[in-house]
Amino acid sequence: MPSTSSFRQLKGVIFTAFLVTTFIIGIAGALQSPTLSRFLTDEVNVDPILVGLFYSVNAIASIVGSFLLAKYSDKKGDRRLIVIFCCLMGVFNSLVFAFSRHYVFLITLGVLFAALSSAAMPQIFALAREYAVKTGRNVVAFNSLIRAQLSLAWVIGPPLSFALAINYGFTTMYLSAMGMFFVAMIFVAIFLPSVEKNPATQQTQAMNQQEINQPLFQNKNVVFLFLSTVFMWTANMMYIIDMPLYIKSSLHLSDSLPGQLMGLAAGIEIPVMLIAGFLVPYLGKRNLFFIAIGCGVLFYIGIILFKNEVALFSLQIFNALFIGIVANIGIIYFQDLLPTRMGVASTLFNNGITCSVIIAGLIQGFVSKAFGHEMIYWIALIMVAVSFLFCAFVNESKSNT
Repeated sequence: MPSTSSFRQLKGVIFTAFLVTTFIIGIAGALQSPTLSRFLTDEVNVDPILVGLFYSVNAIASIVGSFLLAKYSDKKGDRRLIVIFCCLMGVFNSLVFAFSRHYVFLITLGVLFAALSSAAMPQIFALAREYAVKTGRNVVAFNSLIRAQLSLAWVIGPPLSFALAINYGFTTMYLSAMGMFFVAMIFVAIFLPSVEKNPATQQTQAMNQQEINQPLFQNKNVVFLFLSTVFMWTANMMYIIDMPLYIKSSLHLSDSLPGQLMGLAAGIEIPVMLIAGFLVPYLGKRNLFFIAIGCGVLFYIGIILFKNEVALFSLQIFNALFIGIVANIGIIYFQDLLPTRMGVASTLFNNGITCSVIIAGLIQGFVSKAFGHEMIYWIALIMVAVSFLFCAFVNESKSNT
């Protein structure tokens, strides 16, 4: 009886560790990302095209870095040690941005550290999935609770990011992010487990070696799901990049409004994620994606039509439904389609987001300069509609767990 109690206590500690680690790393990212376009514009003094270029170069580097680490982790790497390494790179990245205002230095060394740190979150989700399977936890519920921590971090992070940057400067803001990465690194080293691949998994992988080594582009479901998520996330990323500039230069609203809007959307996303996880066995992942896309269409129509603060706050309900469902169910969808390649599946979902940053950065930079900010949201609306078509070609996974 004592041994059973100790085992349950240990499982509780590890579960809490996953939640806290995700939250801390999420806070670090939520401090840096929302103000990046403002940082490059106001502190580094570059034009919109160079802002967009920075986002694109950063995204390409992140795709390469995270995918290489994912392949390594699926074969023989200890995911826990990889997360620690990524957090250390996050510390170095924050230091570079805190003390440098040279564009070339930021887009080279800064981007290198950012690329290596970007694998932290997909590796945590891959580790969490393996741990949940090994300990018999409900995978969807476990993932939903962990993913909710990331949204909780984005409730707090964006308003805090703008508050720190506006009141204390970008150096203080980036040093705060550095502190979060440092705390996360220590926390992972102490509390997160190393999940070893058991013999049964190794035998299964040996029996299905041809399937495991199949190029991803030959798996039509994976390709269509990837394209669908890229178009959805591109629309969202254009909004994230452009919205702070749009509110300041076109709508002439409060400087703190972008952080408040992002924080509100992230707050609503938390119950959306938990409810979506509960609904997966009943509605299926693809149907939930269709619901999310419908909310995305309504959100961007609203952004185009309405310009006042009350409307922008109200529209965050649709934004949260759109992103909350896709962010939670999307990673499970990829993992179900690639059950023997958890690291690659989790990273593929993350890289879909990163690819969208490349596209969004280029579109935002050129379009906003040539046609103004409002055109960004018309393009976003079209992209969400296109994502519906790709999603329709994805066959629902047989397993909803």
